[in-house]
Amino acid sequence: RGEITIGEALEATALTAGHRPVDYSDAAAIQAAEVRATGRTNIVPGGVAAAAQSAATRNARLPRDEDKTKLGEILTDASSKLPSDKPVTRRDAEGVIGAEVRNDPNLCTRPGGVAASLAAAARLNQSNISLNTSNTTNRL
Repeated sequence: RGEITIGEALEATALTAGHRPVDYSDAAAIQAAEVRATGRTNIVPGGVAAAAQSAATRNARLPRDEDKTKLGEILTDASSKLPSDKPVTRRDAEGVIGAEVRNDPNLCTRPGGVAASLAAAARLNQSNISLNTSNTTNRL
């Protein structure tokens, strides 16, 4: 199996925090992830980040959590909603963490959230690279 992509890490968030309403820090983190996955400087119209921004704006106006759009609704099948995707790197994770923190009223990330999922994926990808490098070296 290859490295974990940004889209797959977003899908993991749908599993770990899918029940949580989308807020502005989630939308910012998703936007940062999409921009890194696609290599574009702006978000994709009708894409995952646009849907997250729309949901966060709508959710901010709704008093009851049960009426709000949840992360799972936005991030399920995220890989197929991205026009391009790439393996998560440490730099990608750091950018997403920064976006989530800057847009959170408490200046923190959430366990199981977008930033946490990308950070975990980056760590796993780095571990796989290290293992593959040492296995190749051992065979020489």
